[in-house]
Amino acid sequence: MRILMVTDAWKPQVNGVVHTLERLSETLQGLGIETEFLTPNIFHTLPLPTYPDIRLALTTPGNVARLIERAAADHIHIVTEGPLGLMARRYCRKVGRPFTTSYHTRFPEYLSARLPVPEAWAYGWLRNFHNSGQGTLVATQSLADDLAEKGFNKLRPWTRGVDIEHFKPEKRRDLGFPGPIFLCVGRVAVEKNLPAFLDLDLPGSKVIVGDGPEFARLKAKYPGAHFLGHQPSARLAEIYASADVFVFPSRTDTFGNVIIEALASGTPVAAYPVTGPIDIVGDGVGGVVSDDLRAAALAALDVDRGEARERALRYSWKTCAEMFMTTVHEALATGAEAHLRNTDRPLVQSAG
Repeated sequence: MRILMVTDAWKPQVNGVVHTLERLSETLQGLGIETEFLTPNIFHTLPLPTYPDIRLALTTPGNVARLIERAAADHIHIVTEGPLGLMARRYCRKVGRPFTTSYHTRFPEYLSARLPVPEAWAYGWLRNFHNSGQGTLVATQSLADDLAEKGFNKLRPWTRGVDIEHFKPEKRRDLGFPGPIFLCVGRVAVEKNLPAFLDLDLPGSKVIVGDGPEFARLKAKYPGAHFLGHQPSARLAEIYASADVFVFPSRTDTFGNVIIEALASGTPVAAYPVTGPIDIVGDGVGGVVSDDLRAAALAALDVDRGEARERALRYSWKTCAEMFMTTVHEALATGAEAHLRNTDRPLVQSAG
């Protein structure tokens, strides 16, 4: 089987969507399933306003349709709601092809953090986009519950995975910073809510790993914190394992791959009780969630590091791939049934 992934998020971007797609593709290949990607990299692009690291494809619906047809895939999965995702959806609806989507980003909250756009407007548009497919993959139960309340249907579970051989406690090192070390990893961008972490009165050191549009401003504003920028994978694994607490201040992520990477490294997590953290460590195993992020960070110092590691073992890329394929097969079966119903319908219905 060949699956075409249509995504506006792709390399060289460094984020959870790209990471998930790369690992999913590798795992599906091991299951005998081929994946092909339709990404902005083959088009002229322009920078996303307020976030120039993200490039938007400049192309036409007709060109995207030709590329989809040339791919001759058995199934189309639309990853993002950007220009390519919109044109792929338009093509699928025009020719009657079944397709699935995935909900990776709380776009309404992301948008309202930058522009005076009511979240209800954005959710209405997203609901129409996703409900027109055969299934929308979501990473957590709390996100599914929230979207269902907003009128989204055909929601399907799709967890994430972590490489437990790469991220592990044995990689703990002395980072050379005064302890305890409170770590945050991810894009340095406004939606990640980093000031909520950087403003906390905490002992020891605050360490930020990652790059993004807010990097220079926050580094200048918080000279007491250690901004390490983007780190290679091997070094990142050491940093995760060497921290005492992983602090996740975001309130708008849909999962948080970095959470399970920290847990796999044996590092407890402190976060707000929101989608992602509440699904992963909301029961108090492996971390602490609280509306008081400082209290959560300090309490997480006492969380057993072995329990943190054990919690991460729940998440595998094989399970992620199998859940993805379950939804693909459901979509193909639904599409086949709809096709049969349409072909069985009389061309001219009796007037009597």
